[in-house]
Amino acid sequence: MAPPVDALLRRYPDAGEPLSCVPLTQGLLNRGYRLATTRGAYFLKQHLDAPTADRDTITRQHRATQRLHDLGLPVAPPLADSAGRTVAVIDDRCYALHPWVEGRHRDGAQLTTAGSRRLGALLGHVHTCLAQVMEAPPAGGAYESADPARTVEAVDELLRLARAHRPRDGFDELAEHRLAERRTLLAEHAHRRPPPASAGGWVHGDFHPLNVLYRGTEPAAIVDWDRLGVQPRAEEAVRAAAIFFVQPTGRLALAKVRAYARAYRSAADADAAELAAAVHRVWWERLNDFWILRWRYRLDDRRADPQFPAVSALAVWWTDEYEAVRDAFTS
Repeated sequence: MAPPVDALLRRYPDAGEPLSCVPLTQGLLNRGYRLATTRGAYFLKQHLDAPTADRDTITRQHRATQRLHDLGLPVAPPLADSAGRTVAVIDDRCYALHPWVEGRHRDGAQLTTAGSRRLGALLGHVHTCLAQVMEAPPAGGAYESADPARTVEAVDELLRLARAHRPRDGFDELAEHRLAERRTLLAEHAHRRPPPASAGGWVHGDFHPLNVLYRGTEPAAIVDWDRLGVQPRAEEAVRAAAIFFVQPTGRLALAKVRAYARAYRSAADADAAELAAAVHRVWWERLNDFWILRWRYRLDDRRADPQFPAVSALAVWWTDEYEAVRDAFTS
């Protein structure tokens, strides 16, 4: 369904008259549009992801990005309407209008070693700046790690669904292979389940290549702050590296990871022990996670299918190369 552009722009009289509204193809949870008007170009976001699509949550994100912008971070805070509001609720849907940022996405293969350092430093600055602009995180929070017994139950269910899927294709065969392989790995490594982690601080929550825009070699904007929240901060650094720097074979580009991690530790004032604990917890998370297969087999949603070969291979390679990965993040 097309967004109500005319009704929206009446709230932003300085934005001009609409000329075109083109949906963007990237993004999995919300909808984005390039809105062209007689005054210029804008990014129109329609918030749909249920956990973060209420007005109060979005407004909190908007206030945070404005404060981060004031500190000099490359973000694109939303525009305020004629009443000073940054969230427009129309037909029970929430929308926000942002300035259009020219740029492109770059994954780890497109980053040099120097670019990897800049990325790590950028995320470190995000974490330190969030600590300045957000309220103190609640005390006493803890994050449990995945229970391997429950994971095995999920593996068995997904195996049944993969084997029964019709028409059967190469993806289903790979899914069956990886699920059986993972069940064996979980049995071998169940004793390495990490203990609960304390909540560390405010994080972006979804830092990956589709949420960082580059202009040339420099980051131009960090976008999509929907998952802003409190988590162990170094885990976001490790999780992001596992997305940016994974290769099609499922290996991590460890030289770039090392440059990125050194810059992150310096910018965030994080020590090697913090990163080592994060590496262990994110490795365990990857070993127990099958979100792409849940989307495909439970929700009949195949948008993430292209990511599965590398993501599923990464968990196996990371297990085999555990010490080398930890060393890249901590030395």
